Amino acid sequence: MNFNITSFLENVNYKFRKENILTSLPEKFIDDAVNVIPKWKTYAFTSLKNLDHLENKFNIKNIFYKDEGERFDLKSFKALGGAFAVDKIAKNRKSITVATATAGNHGRSVAWGAKRLGIKCKIFISENVSEERANEMRKLDADVIRVSGNYENSLQACIKESTEKNWEIVQDVSWDNYKTVPQLIMAGYTLMVKEIAEQTDINSITHVFLQAGVGGMAAAVIAGFAKFSKNIPCFIIVEPETADCVFQSIKNNKSTKIDIKKESLMGGMSCESVSTIAWEILKESSNFCCTVSDDYIAPAIALLNQKEISKDKIISGECGVPGVIALDGILNDNELKSKLKINSESNVLLIGCEGLTDESNYYEFLEKGIKELRK
Repeated sequence: MNFNITSFLENVNYKFRKENILTSLPEKFIDDAVNVIPKWKTYAFTSLKNLDHLENKFNIKNIFYKDEGERFDLKSFKALGGAFAVDKIAKNRKSITVATATAGNHGRSVAWGAKRLGIKCKIFISENVSEERANEMRKLDADVIRVSGNYENSLQACIKESTEKNWEIVQDVSWDNYKTVPQLIMAGYTLMVKEIAEQTDINSITHVFLQAGVGGMAAAVIAGFAKFSKNIPCFIIVEPETADCVFQSIKNNKSTKIDIKKESLMGGMSCESVSTIAWEILKESSNFCCTVSDDYIAPAIALLNQKEISKDKIISGECGVPGVIALDGILNDNELKSKLKINSESNVLLIGCEGLTDESNYYEFLEKGIKELRK
């Protein structure tokens, strides 16, 4: 099955400035994160797999897939961020309460971090978040509060109640006068790049496809390359076509809030606005932006599960596959493939940012995807 991208944009303001990036995401936070997190119990590298069948199909040297479905018991890269921020905020203060708004994975990380330290945790979720994801956070002793509306509504509810009750907000999006905690969270994410640098020759990577919701992971990975790689690859931002706040911000050369008419199936990426810290990095450091359709989520999940694009069976959630979809779409378009200079010497990196984080949701996608592949 061939995929297509919905829209494509080149960033005319691209100018990679390492010093600016490592100021927006302070290098001292990155150093702290990559030293602290590996000391946690059960820490282990996640696999860097090869999508070898896809490599052969398009004659690409390497297509790497960083499988964050193996990350701790949380099965998502988010485990690296929220828990690390909770660690830093708590500082042996057992009486505090931490709070966050989430589409699922970030909240689990915050709840897990709070449980590790024996502190109270409040999680705000929207009506779009599945009950299975809510229960996973309850299992970590978090108090889950469901809010009417979308993610933005849950975030505003979290900010309002936390301010009234003096709870510590551990949010993965930044706003005016709220930067340090999101910086700590993003610093945790950079550990993925540190691992990649030890798993392969990071200086040989030519292209990196990065999913974006509020942009935290994308900006953190770019900062990770600024920190750990001598070579700077081409960065391609991937978003749902119905939630393209980074795309529109790059297009308008200013942070742009979008109106989401229809929530994407990629729930964790269905965001209206770019985090201010992420925008500081993405506005000059991303080379291209593209969007993908929800229609390809199920077949992409099935392709990974059925070993169609790799010799390995890969379990990926809906937010783990947009990079696969975007890469395939670009490789199927000779003009775009040429523009990005992807060829037989390219080493492409995809971030499989989540695995089986919502079991019923996953198997529903898988069943649908297998049917579509068999058509």
